[in-house]
Order: sequence, then structure tokens, then C-alpha cells
Amino acid sequence: MKEHFPKRKISLYSPELDSSLVHSLEYFTYPKEFDRFKEIILELSQKQFYEDEYIKIEIYLGDAREYIKKFSNKFDIVYQDAFSPSSNPILWTKEYFRDIKNAMSYSGILTTYSIALKTRLALYENGFYVYLNSGEDFRTATVASLEPLVSFELVDMEHKISCNPDVKALSDEELGVDYI
Repeated sequence: MKEHFPKRKISLYSPELDSSLVHSLEYFTYPKEFDRFKEIILELSQKQFYEDEYIKIEIYLGDAREYIKKFSNKFDIVYQDAFSPSSNPILWTKEYFRDIKNAMSYSGILTTYSIALKTRLALYENGFYVYLNSGEDFRTATVASLEPLVSFELVDMEHKISCNPDVKALSDEELGVDYI
């Protein structure tokens, strides 16, 4: 297994609002392929932290909006996997994406399953290039970056905006939230 590990240590950071979900990880029934990860899963469920020579994982129990503002490192990759914008709009606003941008390295990327125009507008309004990630055997998704990428199809956001002039990015103000 170790021959597949990267040459440098990887750090994973995951905010999770539902602490009961994290604590229940040790009681799940996992397929046998997970046997080699049982130690890691148990430690994460109990301490929300795991570290060895190859990986460091931290789970933050609490509000992702608060966490991102206090994050002291820089993300190279952000996987935005919050519940959908219609179910959990607070994690899809232009202000939240601004905070993510501030916590990312300039060469970092953000990826999400959301292809909603409101999501893409929130990214675009924060200076992200917005790309389409499509291929066989997976659902079309969004990739965003602060610098141009050559491996993805650029979404023509100006055209999208001109065709949908009434669509606006979600905002904290619209949702009536105040994150300062």
C-alpha cells in the first residue's frame, strides 16, 4: 500500500457541522477494503485528528464559515462538497467563496459537483476562472482556479450572464446572515 503514497506529506482539512456523524464513524459497517483504514477511521471519530509520515487529517467540528476565516495555511485543492445550494445556501454564497479564495494558494483549484449558475457566478465574481469538468463515467462538474488552466473547458461566464441577466450569485445579505 505504501508504494502508492505520495512523495510528500498530504494534509487534509475538513469542517463538519454534524459532530454526531463524525463520532459515529467507528460504528459504521465498512466493506473489507476499508480494513487497512480502520485505525485512521477510529482515531478520526474519537479525536478528529490523525497523522502519520504520509498524511495529516484534521476534522473541525463546527461552522465551516468560521473555520475558513481562521485557517492559517493555504489550500492547494478545495473540494466544495456541501449539501446543494438549495439545501444549504450559506455555503454557496459569494462571500463564502471570497473567504475560500483568501485561504487558497494562487495556484490552487476548487472543484465541486455544482454546475448551478448561481454557484458559478459566486466564483466568477471573486475572480475565479470557471471551467467545465466532464468526461465518461462521471457527472459533469465545476472546476475553478485563480490562474488559467489548459486541461478544462472554460465556461464563457459573460455569455451566461448575458443570457440570464436576472440570475444573481447567492449572497449573505440575501440570506440574512452576518459573517464578519
